[in-house]
Amino acid sequence: MPEPRDISRQAFGALPDGTAVDLYTLTNTGGMSVSVMTYGGTLQSVRVRDRGGDVGHVLLGFGELAGYTGDAYRAASPFFGALIGRYGNRIADGRFTLDGETFRVPVNEPPNSLHGGDHGFDKAVWSAEEVRSGDSLGVRLSHTSPDGDAGYPGTLRVTVLYALDDGDRLSIDYSATTDKPTVVNLTNHAYWNLAGEGSGSVEDHLVQLDASRYTPVGPTHIPTGAIEPVADTPLDFRTFRAIGERLRDGFEQLARAGGYDHNWVLDRTGEPGLAVAARVREPSSGRELTVSTTEPAIQFYTGNFLDGTLYGTSGRQYRQGDGLALETQHFPDSPNHPHFPSTVLRPGETYRSTTVYAFSTGG
Repeated sequence: MPEPRDISRQAFGALPDGTAVDLYTLTNTGGMSVSVMTYGGTLQSVRVRDRGGDVGHVLLGFGELAGYTGDAYRAASPFFGALIGRYGNRIADGRFTLDGETFRVPVNEPPNSLHGGDHGFDKAVWSAEEVRSGDSLGVRLSHTSPDGDAGYPGTLRVTVLYALDDGDRLSIDYSATTDKPTVVNLTNHAYWNLAGEGSGSVEDHLVQLDASRYTPVGPTHIPTGAIEPVADTPLDFRTFRAIGERLRDGFEQLARAGGYDHNWVLDRTGEPGLAVAARVREPSSGRELTVSTTEPAIQFYTGNFLDGTLYGTSGRQYRQGDGLALETQHFPDSPNHPHFPSTVLRPGETYRSTTVYAFSTGG
């Protein structure tokens, strides 16, 4: 018998200033569940079935709010499952020019700004409301970032809808408006391990990316401005390859980033709408993940900065390579590269972006 569709809300603690944090859990008729925390708009848990029908947790994170607010987490800054803004990924030297005016934003990964700085959207407590529509359940989060917040111009009003349907698809719909010209690049920083949270390395996961080009980075992980082919490099995932297969072959870009941490340019046909960006298969559990997006690119990251100082939901240590991120996005540092797809948002326009994570099991 199908399980009942359900949305539940529970108190999930409070921040040091007393602000309450809630946790919303969406459950579909197949037993898949997704938990979203109002602090940071964070995906706290995703539980899906394996090929044997057993439900397991496949997302890196913590079972308590304190895990996301403690000193060890702040020092590591892994952004587990968080909504990222105003600008996902890096901005070189923490500055950009828009309409002839230079803006300075926080440098939290010297010399660059990363994921909106030390107090980006991942540190905000979002307003939330439940949403029910057809065979899906959701939670709509909203947040207003005032003019000048973290140095960014314009009052930005952001809405993000997390929705789970009965086909085991988790969708994230982003929208934003501004009252002044600004730049926007929103994403989610979930770390996946389809073998199960805390199960160890993802190097055996098989990955396929619908991308024949990427943007190489310089010494501080900022794109050089070039857009190069992945052919004949370890960044060629046009067919399924194990993550660990070519990880240590001495390729300069992998050495520079400490592993995979690059922006792949998706082979979109030019038609608007969702297109498949990535597929992941985990052999032992049979779990498979397909990522589709309206975005032009995806950042594939293999948890290179996890150093064993954090212990997750299972109580197990998170080490380098224990999770993988697939961050759908516009290009890093786009405001400083006019030939990259624009991230400028102007008054009267609406920023819109959708990403769908579809889960299934193979044989």
